[in-house]
Amino acid sequence: MDIKKIFSKPYALVLVGMLVSGGLCGCQTQMGGQTLPSAYYLRDDVQFFPAGPEMQLPNLRLALEEYRATGEANDEDLEDLQ
Repeated sequence: MDIKKIFSKPYALVLVGMLVSGGLCGCQTQMGGQTLPSAYYLRDDVQFFPAGPEMQLPNLRLALEEYRATGEANDEDLEDLQ
């Protein structure tokens, strides 16, 4: 088999082009907001997000305190303008 004969046919060139472009573009894709794994997902470092408090009460309490503080600051600003 002669290599020049094989690659002179258009379908062989199309096949080689598809293989090269497939190898260059990678396997990672995004569907529905999820990033699906690439070929290197087994060697990727894992990000760790520590769990927050199980009860939502501490977060709610902090949010209410912050809301009250901004409300008081806004009231003081309005009094200064008048």
